[in-house]
Amino acid sequence: MRVLWAPWRLSYVENVDSASGCIFCDKPKADGAAARRAALVLRATEHASVIMNLFPYSNGHLLVAPRRHTADFAELDARTAGELQAEVQRVVRVLTKAFSPAGFNIGMNLGRPAGAGIADHLHWHVVPRWIGDTNFMPTLADTRVMPEHLMATYERLLPLFQDDERLPAP
Repeated sequence: MRVLWAPWRLSYVENVDSASGCIFCDKPKADGAAARRAALVLRATEHASVIMNLFPYSNGHLLVAPRRHTADFAELDARTAGELQAEVQRVVRVLTKAFSPAGFNIGMNLGRPAGAGIADHLHWHVVPRWIGDTNFMPTLADTRVMPEHLMATYERLLPLFQDDERLPAP
């Protein structure tokens, strides 16, 4: 078995339980462009939100979550499930336009034993991937190389989410 080490996420894992509130409930409520930018919210609809991961595995690592606080995937109503699926598809279109990745990891960890850092609010991770996007830095230097600053990525993606209705489907 091969092991993927991600020591740069330790600061997140150590502090996840000490945070008050729920980021997937609180961040999409940010009012105004500056507040949404500070919260890394790219899009919020009636039933779904798209938020940048503050501790990304790669540039463009986004999170798609229901607006309703729930950890029960099986009990999502059809309207919410459909809107969430549409947002995951939108994220793939936008990230493809912005970064031209070679592929994606799209997944959800349901429950703490499955690896969920925030177990009480389900969410999808959409992670763009490129051929050769892993290197020796995390192994040898406990460092993750991110080629673009988080806020620069936000500024690159926001207009694409605003214009997505005009983007052709992949």
